[in-house]
Amino acid sequence: MREATFTGRAGVGLRSERGPVLGSVMLTTGLVALDSTIIATAVPSVVRDLGGFSHFPWLFSIYLLTAAVMTPLYGKLADVLGRRPVMFFGIAAFLAGSVLCGAAWSMLTLIVFRAVQGIGAGAIQPMSMTIIGDLYTVQERARVQGYVAGVWGVSSVVGPTLGGVFAEYLSWRWIFFINVPLGLIAVWMLARHLKENVERRQHRIDYLGAALLIGGCTLLILGTLEGGISWAWLSAPSVAIFVVGAALVTAFVFVERRAAEPVLPLWVFRYRTLVGGNLAAVTIGALVIGLSSYVPNFAQGVLGTGALLAGFVVAAMTLGWPIAATLSGRVYLRIGFRNTALIGSAIIIAGTVMAALLTEQTTVGMISLACFVIGVGLGLASAPTLVAVQSVVGWDRRGVVTGTNMFSRSIGSAVGAAVFGAIANTTLDRRFAAAPPDVRPALGSGADATSIVLKAGHTPSAVADYVRSSLYTATHNVFVALAVVGVCSLLVLLMIPRKIEELPPA
Repeated sequence: MREATFTGRAGVGLRSERGPVLGSVMLTTGLVALDSTIIATAVPSVVRDLGGFSHFPWLFSIYLLTAAVMTPLYGKLADVLGRRPVMFFGIAAFLAGSVLCGAAWSMLTLIVFRAVQGIGAGAIQPMSMTIIGDLYTVQERARVQGYVAGVWGVSSVVGPTLGGVFAEYLSWRWIFFINVPLGLIAVWMLARHLKENVERRQHRIDYLGAALLIGGCTLLILGTLEGGISWAWLSAPSVAIFVVGAALVTAFVFVERRAAEPVLPLWVFRYRTLVGGNLAAVTIGALVIGLSSYVPNFAQGVLGTGALLAGFVVAAMTLGWPIAATLSGRVYLRIGFRNTALIGSAIIIAGTVMAALLTEQTTVGMISLACFVIGVGLGLASAPTLVAVQSVVGWDRRGVVTGTNMFSRSIGSAVGAAVFGAIANTTLDRRFAAAPPDVRPALGSGADATSIVLKAGHTPSAVADYVRSSLYTATHNVFVALAVVGVCSLLVLLMIPRKIEELPPA
């Protein structure tokens, strides 16, 4: 079997060399996590310098899109070429995109360069999890993945704050330039400590399958992200995007059946552990995007907190997640992957029900408690399912199954963003259309009017109260939808067999 091995100074044992590799993995993961949120608070400065206000949402969408669609390809290449070259390519593309973003001269070029960053990020995240799967035993992985989850949690809080600091005191361009020295440190640590013994043999890369998968998923995710925002759901552009995307994915399935070395083998959809684990990843992605998007709106728009306090409310979720993920290893070694994940899903349901029962008079502490409970559930559900998926295959398949799992989570985030956005926007549109006559003239069209409630002292109290009530109704409906997703996560986990068995070698 091909395995990752480590070399170091004389007298340094095998286990002690894993520390620098884990440190570099956490560092690169932190950079990817930061760049998904750090630009949020710097958007006003970016728009002031580059213009193109109407296009700035693409700074987020294009990053998510390119990262998601490239993930399955990287997973396959990692099993063919090894983890090192794929990880190094991902870091190189990410750093090149960072430099280009920092030097962007227009909004269009910044969007294009963010796509380059996303191409690199799409390799870093699955490779990080795959390397962890290679280096650590089943007993150790949950603890280590808890560390990585903690990096994401800290980044989600630090990112917007750091972006605001750079934008206000230095320049928004430093948001991207700061990645370069940190990324180079990670490369140096990986190059020095991560050594692989990869069996060299002739491979046939499925380029046609990769092109069809990337093209089809790009269109489907694009249609999901922008539907109802850039164009109406039933408009000609929307229908055309979904039809062509579905056609490309269908063609991909036929190509993969005949490919000698498919980029995304169809066998990953034939085993209950893999199907259940990947569907659970979809629900986890949807839950995370729903909470991180609408809890701050609830805290600021309904409860009247500031942006910083709203960020700390979300941080309650990111605090519970790594704690639970770290402890889940002890639990699943006693009761199994499936039962541990089911307990996590039950806790997720309890937390989302708590969120759905919040009122307009609730306290910040209550919404924080709900987020913490959901975070605990996510930690108990996500870590065991990923470890289960990795544990049923050997080294030569671990990249594919890890990449597929990460891809599933990205799909969940994209679909969740679209569905929850549609729920919130539809609720607000109906509320604003039914506004009292003395309030209606002060309301803008659509969801943009929600900014009214944040302009304290500049809005008549009747208007602010009505918009605040409308925001509560919209976020309440989203929280109810999150509870439904939590129930779905429990149901899909029942697909995982009680006894996890290793699949036959390729």
